[in-house]
Amino acid sequence: MKTLLTIILLTVSSFSALAVEPSEILSDPALEARAREVSKGLRCVVCQNQSIDESNADLARDMRVLVRERISAGDSNAQVVEYMVSRYGDYVLLDPPFKASTYVLWLSPFLFIGLALAAAMGIYRRREASPVGGEKAQELSVEEQRRIQALLDEDGGGGS
Repeated sequence: MKTLLTIILLTVSSFSALAVEPSEILSDPALEARAREVSKGLRCVVCQNQSIDESNADLARDMRVLVRERISAGDSNAQVVEYMVSRYGDYVLLDPPFKASTYVLWLSPFLFIGLALAAAMGIYRRREASPVGGEKAQELSVEEQRRIQALLDEDGGGGS
């Protein structure tokens, strides 16, 4: 049982390393550690909120290789991130900065939630104001009441 638990734990904890191919790994462990650190903060621009280390997309692979090339060339982690932002925009950052060009990224969830709440409130208010069918209930006129009573009398009092 312990062995099974250990295997499951190791398998789950190694999912983030699955996308990095052996051919991409740098021979210097210190440089590879830096590359992994930088890659954790960079988003795959074709995936749904995955870092480039977690993604199997071809573009993510190209981005991982580019990060390793820049680190091998002597760039600092900050320089590598700056280069990637200049190439792909602030969207490449998993935690983009709050500035004018990223307001849409930061504020759009709140905008959509607000619009959904406003729509729900509008629908609720309309349903409260009118019965099913969207028309207001009206009192039956005397003539309508007389016709209904005549139909019920014809039918034998509305029984069976």
